[in-house]
Amino acid sequence: MSFASTRSRSEENRISPVFWVLVAVLATSAWGVATGTGNARFGLFLFVVAGWMVSLCLHEYAHARTALHGGDITVGAKGYLTLNPLKYGHVLLSFVLPVIFVMLGGIGLPGGAVYIDRHRIQGRWKHSLVSAAGPLVNVAFAVVLMLLARADLYGDSMLPEALAFLAFLQITAALLNLLPVPGLDGYGIVEPWLSYKTRRAVEPFAPYSMLVLFAVFWQTEARYWLSDAALWIMEQFGVRIGLVISGHDLFMFWQ
Repeated sequence: MSFASTRSRSEENRISPVFWVLVAVLATSAWGVATGTGNARFGLFLFVVAGWMVSLCLHEYAHARTALHGGDITVGAKGYLTLNPLKYGHVLLSFVLPVIFVMLGGIGLPGGAVYIDRHRIQGRWKHSLVSAAGPLVNVAFAVVLMLLARADLYGDSMLPEALAFLAFLQITAALLNLLPVPGLDGYGIVEPWLSYKTRRAVEPFAPYSMLVLFAVFWQTEARYWLSDAALWIMEQFGVRIGLVISGHDLFMFWQ
């Protein structure tokens, strides 16, 4: 009984081969872009998409791991601790739609589909921290990428552009996800502090937030405001805006 239980916990925490494949694609494409091996523009595209997918996996993992320490012991059995994107509730909303939006609009649309058993978590601060954990991963990812993009280590390669554009996507995703909109992490942070009546009133709108965001940032000027905010943040870190623009243009290798 004890051995079986230990083995089960080990399997729940074992990193999925799917995630390792994503990491391998990220590392290989980074090497290709840095050395100019193969088609550099397609390599940059693979680097950004693979990096974006890895960050989404880590984003969802952060939610699950924080929830586990907060009291939700069900996240392991659901496969959320394996970093396997196929284990999340809505692969379409969490991964496919955000990647398509990156390709079409150059904005990091936040995904999100880990189901936390909130009844097992006690305390408002714990609930808020579970929601904040995901965006904090995007912020940390962006900081590392911006520091790497500033480094003068890459010669004439396109790697600084790739790093800068991927950092830009992380920042836009964090900014969007922190909006206090039902269904997003920003709302999850403030929700525990709202009255029961308010929470019940906004609950029906949560499932549609991603589609609404997609429509708003595709059809209105809002995406330009978001881009300007993200670029301003990057300027504060000393990243040249030209790197982001070039990275976006190179990413769209089919144009």
